[in-house]
Amino acid sequence: MVKPSRSYRVFQGVNGVILTLVVVVTLYPFLNIIARSFSGERQIRAGEVTLWPQGFNLTTYKIVFQDSMFWRNYGNTVLYTVVATAVAMVLTTCYAYVLSKKHLRGRSTLVGIAVFTMFFTGGLIPNYVLITSLGIKNSVWAIALPNAISVFNLLVMKAFFESLPSELEEAAQIDGLSTYGILLKIVLPLSKAVVATMVLFYSVSFWNSWFSAFLYMDRTDLMPVTVYLRNLIQGATGGSNAGAGTEQLSQVGANIQAVTIVLTALPILCVYPFVQRYFVSGVMLGAVKG
Repeated sequence: MVKPSRSYRVFQGVNGVILTLVVVVTLYPFLNIIARSFSGERQIRAGEVTLWPQGFNLTTYKIVFQDSMFWRNYGNTVLYTVVATAVAMVLTTCYAYVLSKKHLRGRSTLVGIAVFTMFFTGGLIPNYVLITSLGIKNSVWAIALPNAISVFNLLVMKAFFESLPSELEEAAQIDGLSTYGILLKIVLPLSKAVVATMVLFYSVSFWNSWFSAFLYMDRTDLMPVTVYLRNLIQGATGGSNAGAGTEQLSQVGANIQAVTIVLTALPILCVYPFVQRYFVSGVMLGAVKG
């Protein structure tokens, strides 16, 4: 076994210090938000809260958890996220697989159409008119369809599919597999890393999205939890009747933002460790070719 040189040990030590500082800087805001969500209003306004709750307070959590509308909207968010992510993955995967075929006629045109949408959109009012005329307002499709394909995710998956050996697909064709059979039985099993990464990207995007629902949903019981929490903040800080329990929340307005951040981010933070091992490899493999 070769003994590391002194310069290499110094290099490792410096890297360790830098990475430790990065971890501290990254974790501090999260820990501070959690501490503020359990702290009292006076302590927060006085700037006494750092990494540990001061004046322990569960009032805001109790008000939110006791509201049946919160759980209804939370369920809506889960439904919207699952359906929208499934639709987005099917469309993105199929489109990316088609674009990865260099012999496809009109391939550059299809790529250009996708890239064009990164820079130009129809606009807010035309989109609203379109969703209304299609009759999908106040439904999950108003959330899922307008944002079904992310061009960034599409290009990453396209590059990943292009990096797969073409000999595998040729052998599958000789064995009699159809195009969809090759995609489902050959390509996707080899693409677990990039698929898991894209599922994470889409899930986070749809989970945190609130503007589409705010625009296309007219009924409170159809809103996702992000709109509920937005109304909660507005009611606590602005004195309006936008959120549930606003009279009580006006007394604990100092930590309402921290509570809403924790409640919104917690599910994603719980899911992320299960796909984290695919995350870096999926992005790197998908970025090998442009």
